[in-house]
Amino acid sequence: MDADTLSRHTVWFVNIAHALDHFILLIYPTAVIAVAAQTSLGYGELLGLATGAFVAFGLCSLPMGWLADRFGRRNMLAVFFLGYGVSCFGVASASSPTAFAIWLCVLGLASAIYHPVGSAMLVTHARRLGRDLGVNGVWGNLGAASASGVTALLTAWFGWKIAFVAPGLFCIACGLAFLALVPSDGNAAGGEAGKAAAIPVSQPLPLLIVFACSVVAGGLTFNTATIALPKVIDEGLGATLSLTMIGSVATAVFVFGAMTQLLMGRLIDRLSLPSLYLGLAALQPLGLAIAALSSGLPLLLGLVLTMAAIYGQVVINDAMVARYVPAAYRSRAFSVRYFLGFTVSGLVVPMIAFLHERGGFALVLGIAAVCGAVVLASAVGFYGLTYFDTKRKLAPAE
Repeated sequence: MDADTLSRHTVWFVNIAHALDHFILLIYPTAVIAVAAQTSLGYGELLGLATGAFVAFGLCSLPMGWLADRFGRRNMLAVFFLGYGVSCFGVASASSPTAFAIWLCVLGLASAIYHPVGSAMLVTHARRLGRDLGVNGVWGNLGAASASGVTALLTAWFGWKIAFVAPGLFCIACGLAFLALVPSDGNAAGGEAGKAAAIPVSQPLPLLIVFACSVVAGGLTFNTATIALPKVIDEGLGATLSLTMIGSVATAVFVFGAMTQLLMGRLIDRLSLPSLYLGLAALQPLGLAIAALSSGLPLLLGLVLTMAAIYGQVVINDAMVARYVPAAYRSRAFSVRYFLGFTVSGLVVPMIAFLHERGGFALVLGIAAVCGAVVLASAVGFYGLTYFDTKRKLAPAE
């Protein structure tokens, strides 16, 4: 297989994997509404069973870059597809809280493979970094967007078990097709993005610190918003909405995030990354504050603004790793970046349950808005540090 065909196949499967990664992980937060209606367990208790999934999703991101370097990125992505399929079947077979917790943890372990491995593969095979990151982000966001709607429909028509079995079958089929059509990691045909030299900086440690703070705080807002969204809509837009309608509205909100990622991808190839980072970060606390303080249509508008900002930020963060980290270290850098961002997702599930019991989603979203303010402060710091770097480079020699 020639390099150009291999690169095209690789990018296609990386995009599909991104959609599946967000789709599968968000089946349970919607399906749990139906599970709660069929059992004596409450929403908070059932949602808490997913803690292991989100902990594994974060913690296991760290070694995945090392495993990819050792066993090959292509092989690890095949494990992702097949492992996701098996774990979906396992969750569907669960009939007790313990079984749910175990299989959801296995699901989280499989999910941890994609971001550090898939992101490095994408950057290597990308022809235009911003455009391809933006398109990849749209695939991921459409996966998240469709999860609530598709899960709600499958649950309403066939029961919540089929909401896991059907995606599981699709994952297995994708894994087999991937093994057949992508025979190796290969060399990128047009991967200038993967080979490009990193942007030099004079103060790497302060930049690393502010970026790490942004990633951690952004991980909290990202996971709080995506996990809680179906239930926020359920409570904030009226208890008369059916599960299908709740899922459809949640899907519509996610779509706005997808469009923002596509826009950010285009802008990355044209504008300064620190400037884009700062402008987008300002929208996070604003949208979350509106959602926390309102209900009905204003709540929906706040959620749309929040999702646009949060998902656009994902593309910006990946572009920063690609632009500021040398090529030889990018796979491990993506592992650390997603380890920091997703490890906090393990804290989000019990945090939502705890805060919801004490102050409803107004309190949950209010705390998320505080985290959004930390992202904004980090963006200001990053912009200031890179601005002075630029000024020094442009200053005439004495």
